[in-house]
Amino acid sequence: MLKHSVSNKKFECGTDEAGRGCLAGPVAAAAVILPKHFKNDLLNDSKQLSHAQRYKLRPIIEKEAISYAVAYVYPSEIDKINILNASILAMHKSIDQLKKVSFIAVDGNRFKAYNSVPHETVIKGDAKYLNIAAASVLAKTYRDDYMTEIHEEFPMYNWQKNKGYPTNEHREAIKKYGPTKYHRMSFKLLPDQLSLDF
Repeated sequence: MLKHSVSNKKFECGTDEAGRGCLAGPVAAAAVILPKHFKNDLLNDSKQLSHAQRYKLRPIIEKEAISYAVAYVYPSEIDKINILNASILAMHKSIDQLKKVSFIAVDGNRFKAYNSVPHETVIKGDAKYLNIAAASVLAKTYRDDYMTEIHEEFPMYNWQKNKGYPTNEHREAIKKYGPTKYHRMSFKLLPDQLSLDF
C-alpha cells in the first residue's frame, strides 16, 4: 500500500518524469498535489500499470487533485542541456503551474532546489508515495499521447507503439530513413556498427 505523502505539509506535490531513455520526443514531467483524504487501490508506479489502467486513473487523478500540471522539454533543449538537466527542468516547469507548493516529493535521486521550497528525493518514489505515483501516471499518459500525435507525421518509426524508446524496430527505421526533427541528436541513435553519416 502506497503512503500518501513524504511530509505532513498540506500542499506537498509529487513530481516525476517520463521518456528519459527515449531516442525521440520530449521528456515529460508532472506535478500533483493530492488532498489528504485521497485513496486509490489501483494507483501505483506507472511502469507497474497497464496502458488501460493508466488511462483509467488519469481522469480520477485530475478530478480529485488539489492541483496538477504537465510540462515538456523538447529534443533541441535536451541536446543543449543533457537529459538529466532536461528532466529536472521539466519537473520545475510543471511545478511552476501549481497554485501553491509547500513541499516537493521527487522521484529519483537528483533534483535542483526549486525557489526556496523544501524537497526530498526518493528512489523508486513512484512505487512508495501516492502523489509521486499520480505524477508518474500523468507524465506517462500525456507523453504517450504526444508520441501518438507525432506518429501521424512520421508513421515509419511506429512511435504510437514504441513511444520513441530504442526498440529494434525504431533503430531499424532510423537506419533506413535517418533521424527526424523529433530525434535527440545527442543520444546514440544507432549502435556503433550501424553508425550513419548525418
